[in-house]
Amino acid sequence: MSEIRAVGIDALVKSLGVVATIRFLQYEDSGYGDYSPDRHDWLKEEKLDVVAEKIKKYKNKM
Repeated sequence: MSEIRAVGIDALVKSLGVVATIRFLQYEDSGYGDYSPDRHDWLKEEKLDVVAEKIKKYKNKM
């Protein structure tokens, strides 16, 4: 573990406590892999104006 990460975790534990630090680290996990190729497959047929319209419709439902 790098020193900066160890110092950061130590600060979180002091500030939040052990349980909350673990929850935070689980929540903030960046995951793994590269989803970009999948995203390109999902969106290859979508035009920008169509995506924008879908976003507007979704926001209006909220």
